[in-house]
Amino acid sequence: MRTIHSSDSHVGWDREIPPVAHVAAGDTLEFEALDASGGQLGPEARAGDVTTLDFSLINPTTGPVAVEAAEPGDVLVVTIESLTPSGGGWTALIPGFGLLAEDFPEPALHGWTYEPSLSAPAAYGTVARVPLRPFPGTMGVAPGAPGLHSVVPPRRVGGNMDVRDLAAGSVLRLPVEVPGALFSVGDTHAAQGDGEVCGTAIESPMRVALRFDLEKGVSLPAPQFETPGPVTRHLDADGYWVTTGVGPDLMSDARDAVRAMIDGLVRRTGMAPEDAYMLCSVCADLRISEIVDAPNWVVSCYFPKLVLGG
Repeated sequence: MRTIHSSDSHVGWDREIPPVAHVAAGDTLEFEALDASGGQLGPEARAGDVTTLDFSLINPTTGPVAVEAAEPGDVLVVTIESLTPSGGGWTALIPGFGLLAEDFPEPALHGWTYEPSLSAPAAYGTVARVPLRPFPGTMGVAPGAPGLHSVVPPRRVGGNMDVRDLAAGSVLRLPVEVPGALFSVGDTHAAQGDGEVCGTAIESPMRVALRFDLEKGVSLPAPQFETPGPVTRHLDADGYWVTTGVGPDLMSDARDAVRAMIDGLVRRTGMAPEDAYMLCSVCADLRISEIVDAPNWVVSCYFPKLVLGG
């Protein structure tokens, strides 16, 4: 299986970036994906290193790869065959970034080491153990609009979606907007909660094997995907603690639900609020529980009990 190395990476989406490889429908490639910092942070980094990040290097993606016969109006089908984690990563609070950026203005960082075989949860100090489920946070194709586009927000053509369930065995469908599709992948995570509330997961470089197929003349309004089976079974064995936010604004409700969970974790474990926030980002799930009973909606934050030992 051919490998596309991390030296063939770029920052941002641009239809003019030349492809580093060409593949046919049915081919499988392995990609070396860098972590979201582009190698600036790792397990041994400290909080002060967050303040010196070069943001022009953030969220690199490996590629792009041109898929033969892919044309605008087609769908690129990407099957995640396997992921090979590196065994190290980081989670950070980056000033000005994340759901609760106003609550946490100072940088913080936790370095992770874990078994690359995923045979054991990753330890969060002596307080928590987080089950691992690696996935690429960014998968996408080049936008049809000209110019360089930021990799940070997700797009109609994919990109930085941070969908935890796009793991091994899942199949992603992306609308093609340029000839060859020009696919890239990056921002690999060893674990993440739905919502990635502090803005980072367990950011970890790894290898990703992907198979490419085409659906000709099929129109999609946005990315779609399917999973090979249950998506929470690695976390739900002992149930959840759940907090809610209730009100007329979903973003405010989400913030309230996470704030309540942070408060509960601090009371339950004695950990610092910054640590509770980062832990929520790697294993707690935000869900819209109710969105029809105007004027108020309900957002829930689910924290798996097994992370703290049940």
